[in-house]
Amino acid sequence: MAHTEVALEESLKKFFGFDQFRGLQKSVIKSLLNKEDVFVIMPTGGGKSLCYQLPALMQPGTAIVVSPLIALMKNQVDAIRGVSDNDGVAHVLNSSLTKTEITQVKSDIENGVTKLLYVAPESLTKDEYVEFLKEQDISFLAVDEAHCISEWGHDFRPEYRNLRKIIDRIGKDIPIIGLTATATPKVQEDIMKNLQIPNATSYKASFNRPNLFYEVRPKTAQVDSDITRFIKQNEGKSGIVYCLSRKRVEELAQVLQVNGIKAVPYHAGLDSKTRAKHQDMFLMEDVDVVVATIAFGMGIDKPDVRFVIHHDIPKSIESYYQETGRAGRDGGEGHCLAYYSYKDIEKLEKFMSGKPIAEQEIGHALLQEMVGYAESSMSRRQYILHYFGEEFDPATGEGGDMDDNMRNPKPQKEAGDDVKKLIKLVDDAGERYKSKDIVNILMGKSNAMISSHKLDQHDYFGSGKDKEKEYWTALVRQVIVARFLKKDIETYGVLKVLEGGREFVKIGKSFMMTEDHSYHEGDSAGVAASKGGAVDAQLVKYLKDLRKKVASKKQVPPYVVFQDPSLDDMATKYPITMEEMVNIHGVGEGKARKYGKDFVDLIAKYVEDNDITRPDDLVIKSTGSKSGNKLYFITSIDRKLSFEDMASAKGLEMDQLIDELESIVYSGTKLNIGYQVDEMLDDDQQEELHEYFLESETDKISEAFDEFDGDYEEEELRLYRLKFISEVGN
Repeated sequence: MAHTEVALEESLKKFFGFDQFRGLQKSVIKSLLNKEDVFVIMPTGGGKSLCYQLPALMQPGTAIVVSPLIALMKNQVDAIRGVSDNDGVAHVLNSSLTKTEITQVKSDIENGVTKLLYVAPESLTKDEYVEFLKEQDISFLAVDEAHCISEWGHDFRPEYRNLRKIIDRIGKDIPIIGLTATATPKVQEDIMKNLQIPNATSYKASFNRPNLFYEVRPKTAQVDSDITRFIKQNEGKSGIVYCLSRKRVEELAQVLQVNGIKAVPYHAGLDSKTRAKHQDMFLMEDVDVVVATIAFGMGIDKPDVRFVIHHDIPKSIESYYQETGRAGRDGGEGHCLAYYSYKDIEKLEKFMSGKPIAEQEIGHALLQEMVGYAESSMSRRQYILHYFGEEFDPATGEGGDMDDNMRNPKPQKEAGDDVKKLIKLVDDAGERYKSKDIVNILMGKSNAMISSHKLDQHDYFGSGKDKEKEYWTALVRQVIVARFLKKDIETYGVLKVLEGGREFVKIGKSFMMTEDHSYHEGDSAGVAASKGGAVDAQLVKYLKDLRKKVASKKQVPPYVVFQDPSLDDMATKYPITMEEMVNIHGVGEGKARKYGKDFVDLIAKYVEDNDITRPDDLVIKSTGSKSGNKLYFITSIDRKLSFEDMASAKGLEMDQLIDELESIVYSGTKLNIGYQVDEMLDDDQQEELHEYFLESETDKISEAFDEFDGDYEEEELRLYRLKFISEVGN
């Protein structure tokens, strides 16, 4: 039967009350009504589910919808029942039903009442269901969240791989529609191959969400305060904060609550009643903010989420796109803020180490794309869209200026010759290496693979030594986005030269390269305090002069008095009493007592002379859980307890324990950790490190690491620095 335009519009109005279709919806529905196989890629919030709900309601028979999440199915069934007079119009078929309920579902299908039957892939493997469905009139089969089929997808589910076999058992010529909200070209190919729909009519909506603003900030020890401040500046707006671990979710939700923000936690460790309650509170606007693991959000259809914050960087661009996609679905503003430190990436890599090699390779490849996103200084929107195989020009594209990099562009420099050098190297080395190998060859750094392939005997080996490793890494990224090189996904990211690249080597002249952001100061002490307001540069200068005076009087390096992040924080918040000084980043009571007076006096005079209005959000309250830990660490160290025992007692990794001890020592408390250092370093080594830290302008671990050329582990350097600051400064 032919479905006229008018009939489609009328059905849309009748069932859903909408006057017109959005985007590609109408074309998709027409194809499906014509019994074609269809493949739809439509970003979150684009109206995907309507593409199969409406044709199911318009046709005789029952449409089967395969979906991975029970909660999602329940939401959709409720929604469809809401537009119909008969509750039998939509059903779920899964393990949670009773015998009686199953009988009811079957009878509704047999009587032609049920238009949409939602099933999990597991339910479809049950023989009794397959035998039953074989006998029914099935209008089509919809595979929602189709990226679950591909192990390259961000949400791979092995049971999805068997769908094709099951469909064949139910009936050979049932039309199939696959739908997904995120799919790279590789995943798209995988889905069509696996569902065996090579001739499907494909519809792909743009992945651009022009109303979203993307921002990345360095993650420092102050991340909780920074998030609190951000949310307070957006008071009354709805937002989601994602964290990786349940523990962090609980802690951060507490910090927000203590600071007067209406927030609730959400993670898989809470019982289902609490989870449902918290989700409803958010939807009904009894709370403004949900702090959650990624268990939250599937099927959350709140249109006015105004910000999505990532306390931890996600595992892939797909996950990131999906999670940020929950902001601004009504077309209004959506602020996507991610906190990034390279340490988090290393943590995610650790999680992967137990998995099969192929899975690890995929995981690493996806993670590196995420690193690129965070460190890149090009248009973040262009980077994301390139990842999904879509061209975007920030100068002309919609939403082109909606990210931190485009608002505050970093300096650019001419790199045409280096681009040619890079492309030629990839070509000459036989297009067999990943970007990290190519960068090592340019830097003249050999490893087992490079020497066994005799690459270190070529004249291109070491030809890029005059530049930093970070420079080449950044250039590779930008050249890929410019489509001169591509990462071959089949081989986990081997670089290949594209036509545009060969062209550039022949006739290209100019390539403007932007410097990457540097976030590699992973240690909490060495990162600039993330700024709630702007740092007063003039005041920083005065504070540094004062610090130098105090340091030379006490005969210690300046950073022992106060670190740079502390000075930056003072120049943002202008503390003029000793109570306020204690709330400055990295300044505890000990530090304030010992050095604070002169600094407070200088700031008070500066504020008065320059008629400065001080910010009133000086105090972000902490939950006090840290102070309990602090007491435990101080008493344990007095008892000379080993660091391993302390870490395991508090459920911390060693680097997290050192983080905590650093914040204690840098705030001015003395810890006698000599006993632990003596176990790791002999007298000569300690003397060498003591000399280094005494002479050095900076206490950055990365600089110490370079100075000693890897003779010491990062952990050893951080422990010795703790001992040094404790003895010399406190």
